[in-house]
Order: sequence, then C-alpha cells, then structure tokens
Amino acid sequence: MNAAKETAVYTHGHHESVLRSHRWRTAENSAAYLIGELRPGMSVLDVGCGPGTITADLAELVAPGGRVTAVDAAREVVEQARAHAAERGVSGTEFGTADVHALDFPDDSFDVVHAHQVLQHVGDPVQALREMRRVCRPGGFVAARDADYAAMTWYPATPGLDEWLDLYRRVARANGGEPDAGRRLRAWAREAGFTDVTSSATAWCFATPEEAAWWSSLWADRTTASAYAAGATGGGHASDSDLAAAARAWRVWGAEPDAWFSVLNGEILCRA
Repeated sequence: MNAAKETAVYTHGHHESVLRSHRWRTAENSAAYLIGELRPGMSVLDVGCGPGTITADLAELVAPGGRVTAVDAAREVVEQARAHAAERGVSGTEFGTADVHALDFPDDSFDVVHAHQVLQHVGDPVQALREMRRVCRPGGFVAARDADYAAMTWYPATPGLDEWLDLYRRVARANGGEPDAGRRLRAWAREAGFTDVTSSATAWCFATPEEAAWWSSLWADRTTASAYAAGATGGGHASDSDLAAAARAWRVWGAEPDAWFSVLNGEILCRA
C-alpha cells in the first residue's frame, strides 16, 4: 500500500453553513451519472461521505443485499453520517475515517468506489484515484464528480462576486487543492492508469427566488464564519473587511428578482 498521506487542508471545513449545502445533496442531484450502474447486492465505498445524504441513497440503491462503506477524514462528520443513516432506517451501511491517499482496505474490495466533491480538496488527486482503483474489483467502477469554480456563472453581474471567486480560488490553491477540478478529472484518471473513462458534465442551477436566497445565504455565512474565512485571513489573502464585503455581495445578488447561478460539475466513470 502506498504510504502517501493527505497534504492539503480542507478549504471549507465543517461549519454549519457548509453542512447546510452538503445535506441538500442526493444521489439524484449529485450522482445521477452513476445510478444506472448500481445493482442490488453491490458493495460500494463512498469516499468523503460528509453528512451522509448521498451515502444513504446509495445504500437504498444497492439494497437488498448490498452494502455501503462510508468514510471521511473528519470523525465528527462521520458521526453525522451514521446518525443520518439510522434516522432514515437505512441498513447495510458502515462508517469510518480514512485518507483517500492511503485507504485501509485490501485490494479488490468493492464493486464501486465513489467520491463526490473530494478530488478538488486533496493534495494528490492522481494518487487518490490510484487508491480508489486499487480497492475496486476488476470490472467495477470508480466514480468521481467535482465542481469547476472557474466555470461557475451567474446573473446579474453583481459587483463583488468576481472578486469573491478570485479570492476563493487563491485560498483553495494555497490550501493545496485545485478548485477547477471538474475539467481535470479525465486527465487525472488517465494519469492514474485508467484506460476506460467515460467523461460527462452536469450542472446545479439555483434559479428560483427561494433557491437563490438559500444559496446566497449559505455562501455569505461561509465567507465570514467557516474554515475558509480563517484560511483567507490567516493566509494573508484577505482582510475581515474584504470578507464582509464579499458576504454583502452574495446577499445583494440573492435578493435580485432575476438571480440565477449555475455550478458546472465534471464527472468521470472509470472501469477498473
């Protein structure tokens, strides 16, 4: 097993404003490209499970007889995922902590290895994909989906949001990640040794007044109160007043009657 370890810092952290968005995610809105490959009885590894909403959906999709092992680097969020599965009454799940660069599982352990919004935050995404491939059985699938921040687009062109995006990308890269991961997934997979790679892209779109208010509020809160805020100021990338201005820009945008925001996500489905 490769001894590589995580070197990046998770830019967002696990502030309530971050988990607010993570809990919104489902297999349908965040892993639709994978759903058609899932069958009852399959074993799945969900890497970077967060609070477990996608995990629970995956468990239901491989029932009966399937199992989902969900892991994350943060123990506290793993406990939230465990509680979510119990609350939903989902069986066939187990939970633990793990570093995707050095997974503590034998070779060929799972039919499917899945990671959602993970590779953009790790220090070596190619090594992460090699490890995901190692623990995937021959003929199985390694699946990953990540946002591409440079491809995010919105309307109207609210002053301050371009500056927010530039700042976020600088902070994420200073933390050792790659915020424009979506466009790189295919290249990373090929470098990791995959030869059968299906690439695709889908978008989240927040276009109703309620969706815009929700999206802008969580990003305004994240900009001033999460680990991202601490990284931005502690790393010398921005001042508290800069972050407050970015949060105001988010709230101004979210109050616009025509507010529209789209997040492009790259996807890869790799045959092991």
